[in-house]
Amino acid sequence: MSFIGNVKILGTMKKFPAGAMVIPLLIGCTINTFFPDSLLIDGFTSGLFKNGIPTLIGLYLFCSGATIDVKAAGSTVYKGVILTVLKFFVGFGLGLLLNAIFGEAGFMGLLPLAVIGAVTNSNGVIYATLAGEYGDESDVGATAILTLNDGPFFTMIALGTAGLGNFPLKTIMASIIPLIIGFIIGNLDHEWREILSSAMALLPPFNGFCLGAGMSFFTIAGAGASGIVLGLMTVLTTGILTFVIYSLIRRKADPMGAAIGTTAGVAATTPAAIAEADPSFKPQVETASAQIAAATIVTAILTPLLVAYLAKFSNKWNEKHHKTVSEPIEEKIENKPESTTV
Repeated sequence: MSFIGNVKILGTMKKFPAGAMVIPLLIGCTINTFFPDSLLIDGFTSGLFKNGIPTLIGLYLFCSGATIDVKAAGSTVYKGVILTVLKFFVGFGLGLLLNAIFGEAGFMGLLPLAVIGAVTNSNGVIYATLAGEYGDESDVGATAILTLNDGPFFTMIALGTAGLGNFPLKTIMASIIPLIIGFIIGNLDHEWREILSSAMALLPPFNGFCLGAGMSFFTIAGAGASGIVLGLMTVLTTGILTFVIYSLIRRKADPMGAAIGTTAGVAATTPAAIAEADPSFKPQVETASAQIAAATIVTAILTPLLVAYLAKFSNKWNEKHHKTVSEPIEEKIENKPESTTV
């Protein structure tokens, strides 16, 4: 019985890009593909593992809102707002462009719902990790502002503005109220902020499994190639393009502009949330979710590599043009002088 307590399940999951969400998604999809009725036994089992997406997304937004600090320093807010705005408008513009050219059929079968849902939603964990390695404290702090693009709110705004969906104001507000309530509680009581921020790590596996329980491998196989294309498009537009724009705004080369070139694992739940608000999207949910899930994996692999390359490029360019370069957090820790006793 020596294996009890020594099976590295979580450690193994973390070795894969977005593994905490993607692996449970694949497990749920396996069960639904080969044993579709096994989770339809009602009660708590069906409520958690089959029909729990709306509740789980609402809980994730609630916890996410609690991490946003109203007292965040000026440069932190400045960077966070710019990156959030860039992520939204680039994704929105790309979705509009592809819809105008290719219509609802989309480019290579990419649905507008999938494009906007994937490109406008960044992976906060990857961003925070890259900010810690290649940015400074204000870059890490900007993660709290970037949590605003979690969930379906911005996707609803984009689809509604483009005339691709019908979302009453009441529905749009309902999608962001959990985040607002979490924001209020997190800023009134920092103990609650700590509890809710740590709870965010618990939710992705449940989100993933519940989402996978509504999918089939046959659909994923059909969406595989288009999902890879979606991931590449996300890296090119909100990776390379936003790096250029962000660097122009900052007046120096800044690799953190490319660190938002990811698709968050939770973005795979956006199509289901959108369909809850506008049932006309229900036929697209399975395919769009599969495309976004594939994009999540592709961007999780490529974006860190891109940022690492751009960090080297940025340092050389900034030195050549005599631009001030912030010392990365990890280097500050390594270079911190040892305390001496007198």
